[in-house]
Amino acid sequence: MTIRCTTRYAVHPNDFKTYDTQRIRDEFLVEKVMEDDHINLVYSHFDRFIVGGAVPATQPLTLESVDHLKSEYFLERREMGIINVGGLGRVITEKETFELQYKEALYLGRGTTKVVFESADSLRPARFYLNSVPAHHAYPSKLIRQSAATVLKLGSTKTANERIVNQLLIQEVVQTCQLQMGLTELKPGSVWNTMPAHTHERRMETYFYFEVPDWQTVCHFMGQPNETRHLFLKNEEAVISPSWSIHSAAGTANYCFIWGMAGENLDYTDMDQAPAYELR
Repeated sequence: MTIRCTTRYAVHPNDFKTYDTQRIRDEFLVEKVMEDDHINLVYSHFDRFIVGGAVPATQPLTLESVDHLKSEYFLERREMGIINVGGLGRVITEKETFELQYKEALYLGRGTTKVVFESADSLRPARFYLNSVPAHHAYPSKLIRQSAATVLKLGSTKTANERIVNQLLIQEVVQTCQLQMGLTELKPGSVWNTMPAHTHERRMETYFYFEVPDWQTVCHFMGQPNETRHLFLKNEEAVISPSWSIHSAAGTANYCFIWGMAGENLDYTDMDQAPAYELR
């Protein structure tokens, strides 16, 4: 088993304006999130956010500290959110074993010394999507079933953005220091995941796209509202979105995505709208 961790540095929006397609992909796109029997991580200097995936296909995977953290164990100074997008899986800590079904979430608090990922069935392994950020306090770990999520029904078929937002790691559901996560499901016939687009100056965000059908794609828009760029993504790829960037996308078919946020506050509604007709 191997843990791979790479670094992405923070980018100024004025510099971003000069980037070509390949540079944008290099800086913001995370192509290899899920890989059998590996833990893949990207350490971003935007709010020290770590995004990654763990797929215990034929063996359990242990999350150990990486050199970027300079810590004895991974969650010594961090908290973590985990959402399973594969088969039944287990996350084993020093205190408890948590069993995660498809689209269920787990919060691990600061100070969790042991984290082991395991699949119930090697023929259909779990696929754990991971978000981790610095934490100033140790809150209890908690398993979040889909039935416990705060559910929002947004959009409409008329604007091709009818969707269900499952808020899994938010302050109404579980106590965290700064991490928030949720899972949005687009209805058939809808393709826009967030429209009107918005930014939130006090938080950055990551997006992980999954259930993207074979031979289909998602076009993720980013940049300042008056200076936008785009990236085309395949299934199970992620994007790092700075606080100054919009994070809206449209697909060639309906899909699901997981959003994760970190920053100054836990106010989900703290955002600056960018109406469609004002985008450039």
